[in-house]
Amino acid sequence: MSGWDDLELLLDSPSSLTVTSSARGTVKDNAYFKVEEDVSALRKAIEGIGTTEKTLVEVLTQRSNAQRQLIAKAYEKATGRKLVADLEGDTHGDFEDLLVALVTPTAVYDCHEVIRAIKGAGTTESTLTEIFASRSNRQIQALSEAYLAETGRLLIHDLQSEVSGDYGKALLILAEGKRDESTNVDTAKAKADAKALYEAGEKKWGTDEGRFIDILCHRSIPQLRQTLVEYKNISKKTLQESIESEMSGDLEKLLVAVVKCVKATPAYLAERLFKSMKGVGTTESTLTRILVSRSEVDLLDIRAEYKKLFGCSLYSQLESEVSGNYGDTLKRLCGQDD
Repeated sequence: MSGWDDLELLLDSPSSLTVTSSARGTVKDNAYFKVEEDVSALRKAIEGIGTTEKTLVEVLTQRSNAQRQLIAKAYEKATGRKLVADLEGDTHGDFEDLLVALVTPTAVYDCHEVIRAIKGAGTTESTLTEIFASRSNRQIQALSEAYLAETGRLLIHDLQSEVSGDYGKALLILAEGKRDESTNVDTAKAKADAKALYEAGEKKWGTDEGRFIDILCHRSIPQLRQTLVEYKNISKKTLQESIESEMSGDLEKLLVAVVKCVKATPAYLAERLFKSMKGVGTTESTLTRILVSRSEVDLLDIRAEYKKLFGCSLYSQLESEVSGNYGDTLKRLCGQDD
């Protein structure tokens, strides 16, 4: 049984969409941090004959993002070169992408992932869905500011030309980063919303997607948790099951992701990690994005959910799926085996 089956327990559990501390991360500020020492170790690793990847991995995975920013600044001051540019010049492939992600400020990294998802032919909806369903208002606002600083354009404006239909409508609401953040639960409203959802889906010939989008993308997390409980009472199906049977395509995936994040973001991300390693080939970009972006947020919880949902530790799965410097770096971020 996953942590999602018992909806009653849900009402008291914490939500990573509202948690702002880094208590559940695997990466923390390094207490013995000395920026000059790190810069000289990195310079030796990069400027010597042949790059010493081991040093790059050790230094960059054992420091927090804030500390890596200090290293990057001092590195540029000492060498006149940007650390990112040197990493790009000396490493390649997934390993390069991972190191660059580590030295990028968190909001800027999210912003780059969004740019990657909307750039070029075709849009990578799965990336947009993951990011906008799992980030808090504050994270989405920081991402939007980074986007404006980087491109000179409004994120919402650029997304409008990339996504369309009901999926686009829902994504754009999430991308505003204005979900209600009050912690008070109005049970009567939860009952009314549950009834409205039931009448817009299960009970109706044809589905009123707009009603689902409006409720799921605007209400607060505690309010939606209560609504999930009320829905199950009326419908005998969970809201997720109703969405899966009533809808299809990108909209279905987005609304299911929202419901999963309302319940437990770490479980949703654990499942994304599992799927990125399952089957033929590994989706490295998803592994990199989740492990880097959650390493200071809730990666300990993701590890616990992974073990609970899939019966093996995330670490052991990484051990068998990814190798070389790239695999070593991911395992370092993951922390120990569970």
